[in-house]
Amino acid sequence: MAEGETDPNAAVAGKFDRLLHDLQPWPVLFRRSLEVLQVLPEDVQQDFLQDPRFRLTFEDYQPDRGWTLWLPTPGGPGEGTRCVVLRLRLNDCHPEFAAWVIAHELAHAFLRNGGWNEISDPEEAADALAKSWGFPRPSGSWRNWWKR
Repeated sequence: MAEGETDPNAAVAGKFDRLLHDLQPWPVLFRRSLEVLQVLPEDVQQDFLQDPRFRLTFEDYQPDRGWTLWLPTPGGPGEGTRCVVLRLRLNDCHPEFAAWVIAHELAHAFLRNGGWNEISDPEEAADALAKSWGFPRPSGSWRNWWKR
């Protein structure tokens, strides 16, 4: 970015600046994550915003070296690191699928990888919570959602 230019991602992120910081190099993934965060219930947003250990980041996979991931240090007992790790492939897939994946992963973080209401299975709980936020799991094979 040239001197004097402002980052368009930072301008729209507002209160989510800290959570989205790691995604700034990927404008599409940044925007998709922001769009999901903005429609979450206020109590969910505040849960994420008030936890200094929570953030969204990306999986930095390189075929010749594996992957690198930097996580915040866990707190005391029961206070593990809360970090949503997104694959960069979400930049290039169908927007509806990307929104669901992001919401599903945020649901895991909000539920601390546990159940929700009467649902004890963490995957089913994350799906149900994401759906309640307006992000139902897309039907069909996952392969249908990736752009070729």
